[in-house]
Amino acid sequence: MGDLRTGRKAVMRQRRGTALALATLGVLLVGTLLAPLPGAGAAHGAQESESRLYLVTLDGAGTAGYHGILPKASVALSMRLRQDRLLDRVDAPEPTYRWTTALNGFAVRLTDKQAVGLEAAHDVALVEPNQLRRVAGTERAEPAIGLKGPRRGGAGTVVGVIDTGLAPENPLFAATVPLGKEPRGFSGSCQVGDGWDSDDCDTKVVGARWFVDGFGEDNLRSTAYLSPRDSDGHGTQMASIAAGNAGVPVRVGGKPMGRYGGMAPQARIAVYKACWGAPDPADDGCATADLVTAIDRASGDGVDVISLAVGGPPEIDTVERALLGAAEADIVVTAAAGNAGTRAYAAHPSPWVTTVGGTTGRPRLGRVVASGGPRLEGAMVSTRAVRPSRLVLSERVRARGASRHDARVCAPGSLDARRVAGAVVLCRRGSVGRVDKSRTVRLADGAGMVLVNVSPGAVSADFHSVPTVHLADDQGRVLRRWAARHPAARVALRPVGVVREPRAVARWSSPGSPLVGVLKPDLVAPAAGVLGAVPGPEAWDFVTGTSAAAAYTAGAAATLLARTGWPATTVRSALDTTAALLPGDVLHSGSGRLRPHAAVRPGLVYEIDSDDYRAWLSGRQRRLNTPSVLLADGERRTRRTITNIAGRALYYSSSAVGFRRDVSVRPAAVRLDAGESATFVIRVRDSAARSDDGRVVWRGATGTVTSIPVQISR
Repeated sequence: MGDLRTGRKAVMRQRRGTALALATLGVLLVGTLLAPLPGAGAAHGAQESESRLYLVTLDGAGTAGYHGILPKASVALSMRLRQDRLLDRVDAPEPTYRWTTALNGFAVRLTDKQAVGLEAAHDVALVEPNQLRRVAGTERAEPAIGLKGPRRGGAGTVVGVIDTGLAPENPLFAATVPLGKEPRGFSGSCQVGDGWDSDDCDTKVVGARWFVDGFGEDNLRSTAYLSPRDSDGHGTQMASIAAGNAGVPVRVGGKPMGRYGGMAPQARIAVYKACWGAPDPADDGCATADLVTAIDRASGDGVDVISLAVGGPPEIDTVERALLGAAEADIVVTAAAGNAGTRAYAAHPSPWVTTVGGTTGRPRLGRVVASGGPRLEGAMVSTRAVRPSRLVLSERVRARGASRHDARVCAPGSLDARRVAGAVVLCRRGSVGRVDKSRTVRLADGAGMVLVNVSPGAVSADFHSVPTVHLADDQGRVLRRWAARHPAARVALRPVGVVREPRAVARWSSPGSPLVGVLKPDLVAPAAGVLGAVPGPEAWDFVTGTSAAAAYTAGAAATLLARTGWPATTVRSALDTTAALLPGDVLHSGSGRLRPHAAVRPGLVYEIDSDDYRAWLSGRQRRLNTPSVLLADGERRTRRTITNIAGRALYYSSSAVGFRRDVSVRPAAVRLDAGESATFVIRVRDSAARSDDGRVVWRGATGTVTSIPVQISR
């Protein structure tokens, strides 16, 4: 075994030497990049069982951030040669992945000793082990909202969805609808595999790739596809929310449920599958090595927007550095803040990412109306009423051979059709899926179902097989007690429809940290019970989580980009500064609730040169011209620059609103020609030792309102 491993290393060194000989011209042009590394001391004889996958990032930008005179192909080659020298330094094997576009780096199996050796190299920025991240969508029960989406928008753009893949057969992804102009500069390919043919890519789905080496094929569940095809459903939901075709009929169980469309219905979709299912669902997720590779590939392919529905730690790691490369490629990056609530700070704290938190939904309600008894309200998605019918407790109508417990929770096959036919069945929550319970009722010829919680918790408007009202635990107890006293009870189920309630930040949406230097989340968007397409015969389901909010924002960004042609930083500024104010502190809501239509006319924007991001990351630049402000560690003064993109000269007036402390903005007003910029100063005048937040608002003469959040931390 030792001789075989030594032979493989010799072959790899020979290959690297051949590449070096072929690249002589490139080396001469970029010789400074290949200066000898200080130090030595390779870790020889490492046993494979002692190694694990590490992500290694070298200093400097990938080709996406390179602006020199050399061809990018030559620069990429020089990066690979630098990587080879580092690998040879510690006697490492051939990397699992190499990256040269979004960043300069690689994923490779190393012993801990080899990893320490690479960390000591002067031009290595970061070495970290491969980790698993969870998608930021959940099965949490929440009020449901539909998504009709605009009829047009996003033509000529490509949204890169980094997730669990795609089920392309849904009409939301059909190429039969008019998609408008074709995208320019996109060079992605269609990678075939298990359950995915080249025909699954077309004019709507323009690219598809999959990355599994970080997660490991041996760790997949048996139903997983080694291809871009989605077996989980999350990626299909995100793609449909961001860029599903407009006006697609929704039918569940043969019943029409209205029409659906994504936020950018004319945008094309590029699939980058980097998230996988394991035998134990607790082990599902996305390996960081696969995520970084997907980001690197999407950046090289030339997508216009990246939707990343994956959480993570509130720190700038390898994934964030890869997203920096995407931003340097002029890609709008949207990512989920996470669903941990106050238990963890928001993911993606970097200023080059639009980090999106979640808002509550507009519930779809229904009523249980007992004849001569209580009227109870819960979640109901069906628009079909059930006339007064017998109410039966499921445990009293159990099938022969079924346990009392199975009947109580309406497990499959547990109900006696002779006693259920035509009745409304009261089922308890737990043990089996909510929609599995209503399917049991339907197969037993029941007319409807009342689903009751057995402990405190939210209710959900699911797509059920029979009309269903889901009641909270306290209302469920009321109905059960009444039914026990009235054996011949009859109840009706009546849909109420969508209830218009004020939007608010969801309690589970992760807030930003006051310590990271950048205010997060950037904004919030719909995230509770959002409808989307999924694989399977029903083809639709609801998803809750900031993943849905990130996909929604990605679609809005694609539509705005297609309409204006603005750079990515301008698009991000317009989305942020036109958001609607929400109650609560800005560390939860950021700029506020996304308003896609208002973003078309922001009046002013906060422009950032993408080079400034890297200067900020390296510590060479303290402040960035972000459309938000975080003052910490006793800071009492900062500057921002606004640029007039209204197309003509206009006056703008400023104000500081919502603060408890004395906060001022100077100048109070400016006159800006089209394209002209001005710098203003935000100053905190009092020295009170308390946190505070508010907004700086600029109002234009044509009615535009541009607002940025300000957080003052102790």
